Amino acid sequence: MKEYKEIQVALLGLGTVGLGVYKVLQMQKEEMQHKIGTEIKIKKILVRNLEKAAGKIEDASVLTDSWQEIVNDDEIQIVIEVMGGMEPARTYIMEAMQAGKQVVTANKDLIAADGKELMDQAKKSGCDLLFEAAVAGAIPIIRPLKQCLAGNHLSEIMGIVNGTTNFILTKMAQDGMEFEEALALATELGYAEADPTADIEGLDAGRKVAIMASIAFNSRVTFDDVYTEGITKITASDIRYAKETGSVIKLLGVARNTPEGIEVRVHPMLIPERHPLASVNDSFNAVFVHGDAVDDAMFYGRGAGELPTASAVVGDIFDIARNLQYECCGRISCTCYKQLPIKAMDDICSKYFLRMLVENEPGVLAAVTAVFGDRKVSIEQIIQKKKIGELAEIVVITEKVKERHVKDSLKAFEEMTAVKKVSSVIRVYGE
Repeated sequence: MKEYKEIQVALLGLGTVGLGVYKVLQMQKEEMQHKIGTEIKIKKILVRNLEKAAGKIEDASVLTDSWQEIVNDDEIQIVIEVMGGMEPARTYIMEAMQAGKQVVTANKDLIAADGKELMDQAKKSGCDLLFEAAVAGAIPIIRPLKQCLAGNHLSEIMGIVNGTTNFILTKMAQDGMEFEEALALATELGYAEADPTADIEGLDAGRKVAIMASIAFNSRVTFDDVYTEGITKITASDIRYAKETGSVIKLLGVARNTPEGIEVRVHPMLIPERHPLASVNDSFNAVFVHGDAVDDAMFYGRGAGELPTASAVVGDIFDIARNLQYECCGRISCTCYKQLPIKAMDDICSKYFLRMLVENEPGVLAAVTAVFGDRKVSIEQIIQKKKIGELAEIVVITEKVKERHVKDSLKAFEEMTAVKKVSSVIRVYGE
């Protein structure tokens, strides 16, 4: 065992997460020796604006705007990347590992897109590349998938992995808000960014699902493989009708390992009120895992925020500090040793909830059911909800059918004069 009085690290970025990491390391200062047998000292913090950053920390002398000052410093053993974005983060991480430094990152964009190249470099350099904070903030999920659940064949991961959208849907369900009103509240409270596109269109969740699927199924899944659909079309009426069926609507990330290939998708879904994920509200996240040995397990907690995300980052830093002392860095490298196909979205089977406006005339319901039947879509139930002038609103819930057959039905409805509008198409969770 190598004895270290202290392990020196560099922090790349001093935004929300970077400042959180700085704070948590300060909070842990007195207990580090007992927890990891050494101390973590921040030697350098890379920032763009030295003057602005100086007011955030106690000792401004650690600030630098020069990456070379960090990568060329042999005393710095761990680089902590919390800048976000693809570049220059990717270059910095690669150069850090090439220089023999261990890396912790919270960068889901980068891991979801270029995880293979980064893990290949980590293996080549014999370095640790840890990224617990890239998925679901404070919730431990990466390490459990790689280590604690390694004795399983995992068949499904499903979760609420975006706090902004979960907060919005919670307000729509509990307070009857429409989407735009709930989004405005989320922005006001700081849950939503000024540009919320990545959250509300499902892109953020899609990146997290790609990362979890890669680890769970031991086969590389990238963000481009993930079908993404956001919550912008969900209305208060959809929420209300879902409740009538004993369900709630959540934006879910779903990854399944099937004999035909890996399913990876993010979209709104009706799930039964009795399902554990149905009670996950506000900005909380949860990940539901099914394996052949563990059966069902759920991980729940804060999915974002300054200190919750920093909690995961610092956990990785402590893990690497232990590895450095026992000279065993790089012991867990890339776990993607399979090459499984990605299942096309058109071939994925789901139940569907459809809300439609049709002419309130005899024979229309029969015509609608005929369209579905001709395109191999079996109907579980069809209900006329209310009259709107000369139109009737109907709700259709299908049996489990292929996506392509529902798409074919929707195209046919566009040609029918009796069908005025298909207001909503939402998938329904089913085994």
